[in-house]
Amino acid sequence: MTGSDVPDDLEIPGPPRLPEGFRIEGWEVGAVVGSGGWGTVYEARTVADGTPAAVKVLPTGALGPGQRAALGELVEREVRFSAEADHPHLVRTHAVCTVEAPELPALDGAIALVMDRAEASLKDVLDAAGTGGPIDGADRVLRGVAAGLAHMHDAGWVHGDLKPANVLLGPGGQVWLADFGLAAELDGTHAHLPPLGTLDHLPPEWWSQRTGTQGAVVRPTADIWAFGVLAHQVLTGGLHPFPGATARARSLAAQAYARGTAPLRLDGGLGDDMRRLIADCLAPDHTTRLPHTARDIAARVENLTGGPRPGRRRLVPAVAAGLVVLTAAALAGAALLGGGGDTQEDDRDRGASAAVTDAHRPVPGEIPEDSDVPEALRPVIAKAAHRCTDEEITPALLAALLKAESGFDAGAARPENEEYGIAMWTPSVFRAWAVDGDGDGDKDHMSPPDAIATMSLYVCWLDQRFKEAGLPKKDLPALVAAGYRTSDRTVIEEGGVPARVRPHVDKVLGYLAEYER
Repeated sequence: MTGSDVPDDLEIPGPPRLPEGFRIEGWEVGAVVGSGGWGTVYEARTVADGTPAAVKVLPTGALGPGQRAALGELVEREVRFSAEADHPHLVRTHAVCTVEAPELPALDGAIALVMDRAEASLKDVLDAAGTGGPIDGADRVLRGVAAGLAHMHDAGWVHGDLKPANVLLGPGGQVWLADFGLAAELDGTHAHLPPLGTLDHLPPEWWSQRTGTQGAVVRPTADIWAFGVLAHQVLTGGLHPFPGATARARSLAAQAYARGTAPLRLDGGLGDDMRRLIADCLAPDHTTRLPHTARDIAARVENLTGGPRPGRRRLVPAVAAGLVVLTAAALAGAALLGGGGDTQEDDRDRGASAAVTDAHRPVPGEIPEDSDVPEALRPVIAKAAHRCTDEEITPALLAALLKAESGFDAGAARPENEEYGIAMWTPSVFRAWAVDGDGDGDKDHMSPPDAIATMSLYVCWLDQRFKEAGLPKKDLPALVAAGYRTSDRTVIEEGGVPARVRPHVDKVLGYLAEYER
């Protein structure tokens, strides 16, 4: 993390440096690789056999109590992630040491992280590159970054600060994601981080959300946005996809694009397929970015750059984005979880409230005419369900979930659990996924169209998560019902429906059986 990433109240003076040859436990430090607001990175080698390493030294003596606590949290997060994640495209932290240097009071007691040594950062390469074409090894770099990011997300972590300075290039063409001080473990759909980050790689929604007591909300889609910016830079010799002479100006341009007041202008030298991939990563908001997971992006990068073809494909098609100039309005107009345009969605919704092909043949998965689902809600539920391309997410399943949650009562409430409305949303969780289901420009958890559309988006994502985790496909309706009551991680860790929500899940399955009879 560079000094530009750290807010003023966390800035500390440039730290003094260790002399070459200084030993920190079993490592001997050499020349300085770089430094920032938190500390200094040195070349290093093991005393025993000379194995190359890098040591990041973080002084603590000049920090106040609040700064010390913030630094401790970042170090703890980085170390814990490195211990839990093991992947060839993630830099490893081998040890955490304490600097013993009484002769250097400012460094005595500093924290030292021993890591893999890189030859350069991607930022170094981009700074030295001429604009207008891909950097040397561009395909290899993109494959490595995408694979490392996919592994992080699959493991339930979000990087939170993906940028060229945090992509390290090692010997033999190795590509490592690095600097996991802001990496956060997902709690359901999102995590919380300190309000840090790099302006050039923050998604537009970052600027409109509030920072609560736990920090700022960060989701995997923020990493997807950052990858889109990084990929554009790698393929154009460092050009940012949004215009502006400063990072602040570029962030304002990205926000204008997200509001629909400016087009997305990608470099004309990009191939059509890569342009589409970057445009998907740069979809204007969290919701339209959601279908493009890191695992999908990694598979597409492999295909486009000549890597091994993936063994499986997701069912969610990409948002159409084939032109050099794409407007935010065009992207937002695509189906939330489907790739078709308005005509396809209208065809699927037309007559959905009747939910029959004739008087005797119900459409599979639709809501039967003689069900207890309120007639006014049937087209709302059908439209929401059809936005998901995963076959398990049907109007019947959404109706069963809603009946089990609230009995279709729009004013239902469980204040003791902070759950309200027809879909029993916790307001803070709803805001992370909110969809405007009735087109009034507002997103309200007490509005049935908004709550139901948001439920469909969330359970579609749950369905995809459970498929990726290899859970039995035949159990997906039960798993989705359990995930809605708990979280995706809880269900995956337990390998099925947790016992504590089994009665609720059985109730959902009972209602589903009634609607699918």
